[in-house]
Amino acid sequence: MFDGAGLPEHFDAVVIGSGFGGSVMAHRLAEAGRSVCVLERGQEHPPGSFPRAPHLLKESFWDPSAGLYGMYNVWSFRRVGALVSSGLGGGSLIYANVLLRKDERWFVREDLASGGFEHWPLGRAELEPHYREVEGVLAPQLFPTAGAPYEQVEKVRAFRIAAERAAARTPGATVERTPLAVTLFNDPARPRPGEPIEELVKNRYGVARRTCVLCGECVVGCNHGAKNTLDLTYLSRAERAGRPAVIRSRAEVRTIGPRRGGGYEVTYVVHDVERRRGAPFDTRTLEPVTVTCDRLVLAAGTFGSTYLLLRSAAAFAELARAHVGTRFSGNGDLLTFALMSSRRVDERVEPWRVDPTRGPTITHALRRPDALDTGAPTGERGFYLEDAGFPAELAWLAEGLRPLGWLARGWRFARRFLRKVLGGDLDTDLAEELSDLLGPMSLTSRALPLLGMGRDVPDGVLSLDPARGRLQLDWSVRRSGAYFDGVTEVAGEIARELGGELVQNPIARLFDRAVTVHPLGGCPMGRSRHEGVVDSYGRVFGHPGFVIADGSVLPGPVGPNPALTIAAIADRAASALAGWRPGAAWPR
Repeated sequence: MFDGAGLPEHFDAVVIGSGFGGSVMAHRLAEAGRSVCVLERGQEHPPGSFPRAPHLLKESFWDPSAGLYGMYNVWSFRRVGALVSSGLGGGSLIYANVLLRKDERWFVREDLASGGFEHWPLGRAELEPHYREVEGVLAPQLFPTAGAPYEQVEKVRAFRIAAERAAARTPGATVERTPLAVTLFNDPARPRPGEPIEELVKNRYGVARRTCVLCGECVVGCNHGAKNTLDLTYLSRAERAGRPAVIRSRAEVRTIGPRRGGGYEVTYVVHDVERRRGAPFDTRTLEPVTVTCDRLVLAAGTFGSTYLLLRSAAAFAELARAHVGTRFSGNGDLLTFALMSSRRVDERVEPWRVDPTRGPTITHALRRPDALDTGAPTGERGFYLEDAGFPAELAWLAEGLRPLGWLARGWRFARRFLRKVLGGDLDTDLAEELSDLLGPMSLTSRALPLLGMGRDVPDGVLSLDPARGRLQLDWSVRRSGAYFDGVTEVAGEIARELGGELVQNPIARLFDRAVTVHPLGGCPMGRSRHEGVVDSYGRVFGHPGFVIADGSVLPGPVGPNPALTIAAIADRAASALAGWRPGAAWPR
């Protein structure tokens, strides 16, 4: 785009990405009176637009060259699979809403020169005011544990019982409710599902929102608007600031670089979703658009930001290239399943239908302490184990993938039905036969996913394939083996308390691959350019006005769910960048 003089459109700040870093930065900079342009590659997803029908779910993945413009971006590296989001609001569209602060003692300060992998140049004290700022906007609430229908959400009760019993055998372990960025209720004294939400700031879509209806669909997009996603909160505020931010979705950034005379130049392409949906297309033919800025905020996520920086490294003369792509971590993510839960009732063992499709995806967490907490010399790495869930659509899919059961029941139904048709059975009621055809549905009704995360070793390296320029990741669980063993052990205890058995994520088990939904690192912060790409404010060493603000700047795992810490670090970075003037001092 061009201004009246035929020059590229200019802004005080261009923000690339709209996740937990980009949305916070956009709001804070707009609030400070800066002209801001947000460039988000994905589409808008207002409440009510998230797909549920099979033909729509098929299109929910991100690959524009294949005509796919959905919000699930799935990466597959040699030893690691990862799931991230593409859409206005970034990862907040599909995350499980948890807002936990990083543990005070888990801001590790290893000696990098002596073979350490993790050194945080800031601590909990520096982030405390920014944690509070973010919580003030995202308004976390705790899941009610009393009163109908909340006390009837069985997976919440089952996990709490099992986790508390397991924690009692683990020194220092605790079980707490997790703060959720979900409007569960308007009045904590009288929580009610499905009430109209009383919004302090009108959301950008102008749609009516309702309190959580306990549908279990958090990770496939909340059609009721109960999730306080970034588009409904930070971006809505950014567009209503004294100097409103300009938000452009379907705008995928291709190049970034310094601009002659100061500032930065960004080129992007605009995806024509309606015209190209479902059809393969050479996206290299899209016409690039150029904008310029004094302040550049790169917030495209661990993979997106690292990829853009690796591609553009030659343009940034003083970039600390040796550190770009380093200190990758999966935040210790490990997904397991407690299957075939059962419990003793009146001296009998009965199936325990924990029903993971009901209630928010995550509500509680068991925290096992770290050696940093206890001072123990064992080197144990701490972690969190949380109850998880999945939407009913996924339950139907999982049950449908058991062909032997369906074949046996189908044959039994056919015999009974033929007897009725041929007059051999005068009972005309088919209810019993149809119910039997569906089967016990025990695979999903008695299953509880358990999501572990914590302090793995951030020793992964992201790079570009020299032949094709594709992003590559060199990482394995080798150095983190003891950590993952610890998570698995406690998950097994919870499964046994549920009267079931622990099963590993089938993808990880079959292909010996780690799977993460919290990729971190790649543009790590450090005390100087000899330790990282950016400083503790996300400022790129040697490049005034250039800030990276997303999970890529974290020099190691957060431990608990990282969303709140990423947002708090961005809020801190925004405080510094908003007051910075071109030509002023910048870390070198």
